[in-house]
Amino acid sequence: MHTDTERCVRAVQSKDARFDGWFFTAVLTTRIYCRPSCPVVPPKVRNMTFYPSAAACQQAGFRACKRCRPDTSPGSPEWNARADSVARAMRLIRDGVVDREGVPGLASRLGYSARQIERQLLAELGAGPLALARAQRAQTARLLIETTTLPLAEVAFAAGFSSVRTFNETVREVFALAPGELRTRAARGPLAPATPGVIALRLPYRAPLNPSNLFGHLAATAVPGIEEWRDGAYRRTLTLPYGHGIVALTPQPDHIACRLSLTDPRDLTQAISHCRWLLDLDADPVAVDSQLRTDPLLAPLVDAGPGRRVPRTVDGAEFAVRAVLGQQVSTAAARTHAARLVTAHGVEVEDPEGGLTHLFPAPQALAGLDPESLALPRTRRTTLTTLVAALADGTLRLGTDTDWERARAELSALPGFGPWTVEVIAMRALGDPDAFLPTDLGIRRAAERLGLPATPAALTARAADWRPWRAYAVQYLWTVDDHPINHLPA
Repeated sequence: MHTDTERCVRAVQSKDARFDGWFFTAVLTTRIYCRPSCPVVPPKVRNMTFYPSAAACQQAGFRACKRCRPDTSPGSPEWNARADSVARAMRLIRDGVVDREGVPGLASRLGYSARQIERQLLAELGAGPLALARAQRAQTARLLIETTTLPLAEVAFAAGFSSVRTFNETVREVFALAPGELRTRAARGPLAPATPGVIALRLPYRAPLNPSNLFGHLAATAVPGIEEWRDGAYRRTLTLPYGHGIVALTPQPDHIACRLSLTDPRDLTQAISHCRWLLDLDADPVAVDSQLRTDPLLAPLVDAGPGRRVPRTVDGAEFAVRAVLGQQVSTAAARTHAARLVTAHGVEVEDPEGGLTHLFPAPQALAGLDPESLALPRTRRTTLTTLVAALADGTLRLGTDTDWERARAELSALPGFGPWTVEVIAMRALGDPDAFLPTDLGIRRAAERLGLPATPAALTARAADWRPWRAYAVQYLWTVDDHPINHLPA
């Protein structure tokens, strides 16, 4: 979008927050870059230039605005709606892969050479993987500086910097303030009381956001021991590269309040990425709802509760296991089966607030389980053990870097994987915005009440007009049924 100058100028002059993250405005006279909704008086048009990413702005020598803090804007929704190599690379960079594995590790995950990935990212984003990762490290550093009491030297390494000197230089270059000055500046503002060991931050999103189905779904399907709804917040445990964490997510009118407790602060980048992915916070609800409103049967559902997101997962392998456990059983039964696996094979953790006891078991931990110990039909046992074996040995990968169609083909080849299981994994684990569940019981009931075609084939043909947002159409169709997943818990 950054190449459409006229459209970008209109967004900046109207301070339209819907475009935050889509592009960034760099001001040639002040050498500052802003988000489109920056509250300051817009610069003259001749002094504006536009970039597709914060990293590209920084690479061109611009520093972040201290008023609108463009480095904290929602991510571009493009990376959620696409499955090409650039989108997959951006999701991996957001997960901190470059910091942990370098550019060669990023390239190997995508099946390309490092040179190819560099060329593709430069062509589309104006910055290579190192510059993009550097911009993310700067934002992580800022969060740690402003929200924790960690010594600045520890902040440097926790944010992914290789040295304190590089950390200091980057922070000064990006924010025009030294790390110590950033901390002093933050301390002057109104801050919530700090809890030792807890990082509190805000997760931005594009309005509107309807929390009912999002948190209602997560709470209704919560597995005891790893998830819970408490005091208006969804809490769960996280398995992370350097340790584990516990997160509490609370919906607020203009953001999601996030409280993170990490065993290793180096996991902050990936923990934030997991939370944003879980709640689908980088979606563009205006674009989604506008498309779905063109269908006269869907329009009333959209108008009744706009801004519905797709509830996702923090771990693709975990969700695939839970999807198999939930085949042809009630939500309560699926939770019970999953809780038994967690108790028997999950790693125990301590929760200062109580309630959460385990991490969900990794595929390697489930690879040796005795099928006879599972209270499941024999065919379901075979399905589960085959899935776990494929995940454990790396034959099947279900992550943010996974090619959606390839994953569908690999899942369909496993015994016991029908269209519903494959599509629900594509929708919630892989993040495909066009995944569709025409055989789902709730969708069939909604179709009957709304006058949509009754058979899966006819309904799929009718849903062609909803593309590429059929996963969001599923969220609206589910609201026709009075099910707990549609309601924010009391």
